[in-house]
Amino acid sequence: MPEVQVVGSLPAPETDPAAGEPVADEVFDRIARLVHRQLGVPAAAIVMLGPTGQTLPGAVGFPEEAQRTRRISLPQPLTATVARTRTPLVVRDAENDPRVEGRHQVQDLVACSYAGYPVEDARGQVVGALWALSSEVRDWTEVDLATLADLSAACSSELRMRAERERARLAEQVAFRAHRRSRFLLGLSERFARVTTLDEVEDAIAHVIGTGTGARWVSLALVDADRRHLSFFTVGHQEPGTTQMRSTRLDAARPDTHVVRTRTPLRFRDHAEMVAAYPEMRPVGSVSEGARSFLPVSSNGTVVGVIACVWDTVREHDAETAALESTISRYVALALERVALLEARRRVATTLQESMLTAPPTVAHLDIATTYSPAARTDQVGGDWYDAVVRDDGTAIVMIGDVAGHDVHAAAQMGQLRSMLRALAWSHDESPAALLSRLDRANDRLGPSAMATAVVARLDRDPPSPSPGPVATGAEAGDDAAERPERAYTLTWSVAGHPPPMVLRRDGTVQRLADVPDLLLGVVPATGRTDRTCRLLPGDTLVLYTDGLVERRGVPSEERLADLERVLAGAHGEATSAVPRALLRGLVADPQRDDVAVLAVRVRVPAPSGPPSPAGPARAERRVASDDLSDLGPTRRWVDDVLESCEVDDERRRTAMLLTSEILTNALEHGEGPITARVEVDGRRLRVGVRDGSTAEPELQSPSPHDLSGRGVLFLDRLASRWGVERHDGSDAVGRHSGVVEGKTVWFEIDRGSRPLTGAVQRVRTRPATPASGTVPLVERVLPREDPR
Repeated sequence: MPEVQVVGSLPAPETDPAAGEPVADEVFDRIARLVHRQLGVPAAAIVMLGPTGQTLPGAVGFPEEAQRTRRISLPQPLTATVARTRTPLVVRDAENDPRVEGRHQVQDLVACSYAGYPVEDARGQVVGALWALSSEVRDWTEVDLATLADLSAACSSELRMRAERERARLAEQVAFRAHRRSRFLLGLSERFARVTTLDEVEDAIAHVIGTGTGARWVSLALVDADRRHLSFFTVGHQEPGTTQMRSTRLDAARPDTHVVRTRTPLRFRDHAEMVAAYPEMRPVGSVSEGARSFLPVSSNGTVVGVIACVWDTVREHDAETAALESTISRYVALALERVALLEARRRVATTLQESMLTAPPTVAHLDIATTYSPAARTDQVGGDWYDAVVRDDGTAIVMIGDVAGHDVHAAAQMGQLRSMLRALAWSHDESPAALLSRLDRANDRLGPSAMATAVVARLDRDPPSPSPGPVATGAEAGDDAAERPERAYTLTWSVAGHPPPMVLRRDGTVQRLADVPDLLLGVVPATGRTDRTCRLLPGDTLVLYTDGLVERRGVPSEERLADLERVLAGAHGEATSAVPRALLRGLVADPQRDDVAVLAVRVRVPAPSGPPSPAGPARAERRVASDDLSDLGPTRRWVDDVLESCEVDDERRRTAMLLTSEILTNALEHGEGPITARVEVDGRRLRVGVRDGSTAEPELQSPSPHDLSGRGVLFLDRLASRWGVERHDGSDAVGRHSGVVEGKTVWFEIDRGSRPLTGAVQRVRTRPATPASGTVPLVERVLPREDPR
């Protein structure tokens, strides 16, 4: 009798996961025991047909081997007959029944009489039978058969119930996965919607892929603009060992370049499979032997990048993971397009802002420095501005303002206000209050009708003293210097709803120019405005700033102004150009919430003896703190001030500052105290010398291109008109050097009519040439200037 192949899901029996064998089923075993007790038969079983043969999820009375393995093997199974006919099979005597071929034997169990009823699954297919077996000929009564029919129906009901439970479990799993996928895609959308830079794209990729797929490492590679190379952008989330292949040509035999060329993803179950396809990738992956995937990132039909994912373990790439990766690739492509658009907008906005915030002018006797820092996550422009105007009479007018807003519209309004105020300051010789009143009326009548705050400050220098005072020995002058009254500045300012100006005095104290501010611009154009005045002495620094420097949510304004005073006091001694940046570092949090503009104006310190005159050169002397390098910057600034007050041009001042830094640094690092800087300027040349208490002489060296030092004497040799070293035996030690027996002065001179940085000039030596490395002779090394004719 042929076997019947049953198609469909076969529920029970369950399988032992360790041995791969069927196991007993408690429910079906109980039904088999009921048949055994109710019908009084020696054996009963539920037999199921399956692809692997006949199994016994429920059995009683069978031989030990069959009971243990829950399997039977019959060449012509009667259960197949029941399944094919879908009717019960009742045999009184197997020896004399033409429907069967004699008795059936399962090991030691011989069935002479048996009855089997079909068992159906949830789809109504017969998948097995419930059997009652007798070793003797038996007449099956109607009660017996009714009992078997009821119990087989119970088996069918159990199978249907299990199928429903399984269907419900699978539906729950599908729903759970769908819910998890929906939540993941929602989080993915929210995460990528916030990215504005490539760094944020990298972090988002690592987070979402790591969460969604379990990848251990994630890398983003971008195609270069020439479309010849593929360069990995990520570093922090990259698989160890990949950095050695950070950039490669697109024609290389690699999976990532293959993805770029073909626009199709590649997936490998482990590292060995990847290496088998691309041997060049063997060096990559020494840390992990797990799975890999390479996903194209396409924009407008062109692959612009590749996402490389690495797992810790071997894994098969199923359809769900592939669909998820495809979704991630699309989100990354959109994020990269957004970043490119924002970068283009930032470049345009920055160009606009820079065109409006021009570099401050050069003002005699004043040192002006500015900075502008836009708020984070904006178009990098805003309504903050600064400006400085120098009138023909030398009067300097500095201003700062803030239009409400942090976008291109605010920048456009700012540009109009700034241009109007700039023109008014140039064309009208009026006080700051009058200028602000004119600006407020123009803002109302001519546009842009903007709401803005502003400060306008005017600096008028004192007239020169009619005659010098009595001769005295000054701390900053030579012994023959004349004591002159300081030429200071009168500061006149007016505030239109703006934070108060600050003054960093030369002694390190900070003065807040606080008063009740006038009404901001754009409210009542006819409102009255007030001028206020104070004095700025040489060395004092005026600081104007916008509210983004001092405003912080939840912090009182008075507390923030106190913080500004503290940070500004800490900038005492810094170069003017460093003051605005120091305030930004000390006060502005990250991320920056508001635009910030800062303008600093320092009154330069002139030579105490006055500028060069027929009566003699200008001279100035300054003691340098020798404990560390902290006084290097202030001393350089003092030298620059003295040279500027003597009307030395910018080109020679820059050269002098470079050489001054070299000889000062050498004295502070290798010399001994006391250290003194001395400047002397006449109509022909300028001279700077640094004296210290050490006799160790500077060395002329030949540093390699990689050396970070050793070029000081080379700079002197190349850039100075003359330079040399003077030794002191103590006979000339007076003033601050009294008591010092020995020492030296390293000095240089620059001719005011020479052409600095024009190339090598012929050297005239007073003794044989000095070796390339060694001690500089204690004589003048003369580098005569070229004849300009």
